[in-house]
Parts: sequence; structure tokens; C-alpha cells
Amino acid sequence: MIEDSQQATATSAPYGAWYLPFVPRRGLTNGHAQTLIGNFLPRPPLELPVEAEIVEVDPTDGSRIQCDASWQPQQVRAERLTVVLVHGLEGSSASGYVRGLAGRAWEQGWNVVRMNMRNCGGTEALTPTLYNSALSGDVAAVIEHCRRRGAHQVALVGYSMGGNLVLKLAGEWGAHDPLLVTAAVCPVIDLAAGSDALHEPANRVYEWHFLRGLMARLRRKAVHYPAIFDPNVGPVRSLREFDDKVVAHYCGYRDADDYYYRAASARVVESIAQPTLIIRALDDPFIRLTAETYAKLKANPNVTLLETAHGGHCAYLSEDRGEAIHWAEALVIRWLSWVTSNNGS
Repeated sequence: MIEDSQQATATSAPYGAWYLPFVPRRGLTNGHAQTLIGNFLPRPPLELPVEAEIVEVDPTDGSRIQCDASWQPQQVRAERLTVVLVHGLEGSSASGYVRGLAGRAWEQGWNVVRMNMRNCGGTEALTPTLYNSALSGDVAAVIEHCRRRGAHQVALVGYSMGGNLVLKLAGEWGAHDPLLVTAAVCPVIDLAAGSDALHEPANRVYEWHFLRGLMARLRRKAVHYPAIFDPNVGPVRSLREFDDKVVAHYCGYRDADDYYYRAASARVVESIAQPTLIIRALDDPFIRLTAETYAKLKANPNVTLLETAHGGHCAYLSEDRGEAIHWAEALVIRWLSWVTSNNGS
């Protein structure tokens, strides 16, 4: 794990005009409190036009996903930034942080595409496969879909597991049109370390939450594809055990360790060639970075690693009022605007 002295240097690094420091809401300087309250904080309705678009992500087995797309008028669509949003583990295009970012991006005059990973958002019938953290190719398929719809400049934004996917694709692609810029909030970059952290006693409530959702999804898959999936996998007491018994078995990996290695964006972050923002809270209950990955991120001049003392996991509830309470969402929007306005150089 990275040392406290290394972490401290990151928090004091200079940033651009887009940066405003995070000041947590009074009483929410605990990472668990941030995480839990942030997960259940009500959101206002998302008021923007939405069109459900089905995207084929793997022609070999017919796998499709659903994206909730909000396009600006045809006459301006091509000149506007297209923001592709990718949710986290057991989330969907309707997750609160996804909707929050979507609304802010739409207010900027941008196109917004909220991607559901395979099976998420009630789409289990669209694919005979499971989703997993290695499927950066699905994000690439969504970008190609956006290109066909007229997008010339694409920004990728991912949270948690979605953060790993967008960073993995950015590293695999390097300089690649139309991908212009990437941002990740609390990304699971080192999968093995994060999975093991979830099994720590203080984090079991999160692990059991994820496991309940994942096992329920496996049962739904068995209803749609009984010839492929068997929900009777025996006791599953940890996320690592689920990944070993289910993900590795159905997704073509030797075991959980093989899956974690092949799926981790940590293997490719040194190849990221677009401006990339990574936001990470040091009190995040279960996201861990190895010293090797930390060094790679700090050595890549295209990556801005922004670490804060507080924020929890994907929460970042600030002292501000109303929707301004969601600091990370507002910061990502300001950063995207700054980078793409030609003032960020």
C-alpha cells in the first residue's frame, strides 16, 4: 500500500483554475458516514430528454447493452462534447451519481450517454454473458456508437468499477480519436487489493450488499438462460469467492487472481495519453492503491491524481447546499470544461 508521506504530497500539489478544495459537510469527516449517507441521499428528478439506445458490444454472441442517451439538437450535436458515463458495481444508468453528472453535463450544452454495463438496469435478457471489470471493449463499442450518431469529441467518466473500465480503455487506446479526455472517481484500479479490502471486518456491510445483488443477478440470468447459468454455486462468503466461483467460471478466467490481473487498469495506466483526472479519497473504506500503481500514475504527465483526506467512496458530500453538495460531480464538470475549452494548456 502507498505510504502516508506519499499520499500527503499528492494533496498539496498545485491544480488549475477548475479546482476548488473539498470541505466535507459538518459531521461527515468519516469515510463510512460519507459513503453510506451519499448512497441514500435523495436526488431531484433528472429533467432532460432521454432515448434508450441498444448497442451491440459483441457480435460473436449477440451481447447488447442499453444506453440512455440525451442528444443535443442535430445542428449542434457534432460540435458539442459527448460525455459517456459509466456506473460502478451493481449500479446502473439510474444511479444517483450518474444522474447527477448527466444533469450537470446537459446544462453545459453537452451530449450525454449513460451506459449500462451488461445486465445492469434490468437488461439481463440482452446478453448471454455476465458483466465484469475487464470489458473495456464494451465502452469502446459505446464510443463507436456515439461516433455514428455524430459525436466528434468524447469524454469518458467512470465511478468505482466504471472508473477502472474507462482508465483501462484509455490505457489500451493511447491517443485515439474521438476520445479526448477521461475522468474517474474512486476507481478500482488494483482489483485484487480492493476485493480483499472489502472482506475486512469494517467493510463487510458493503461486501454483503454487493454479494446480495450479484447473487440475485445470477439467479435472474439463470431464468433467462437456464442452459448456461446455474445459480447453485454453493456458499459464497466474499467477493473474491464470487469472482472465483462465478466470474472466473463464466467469463473465461482461470480463477479470481487471473481475473483481477487481466481486468485491472493498473496494468496499462502508464500508457494513458489523454488528459485524465483521477479523484480518490484517502478515507475511502475499500479502494486501495499499490505502491507500484501509485508510482505509475504519478509518473504519467497526462494523469492528474487528486487525493483528498475525506470523501468516502463515491460520495464527496461537501459543506455546500442543494445539489452543490456533490463536490466530485461539480469538479469533474469544471475540469472537463477547462480541458476542452483550450484554456487548460
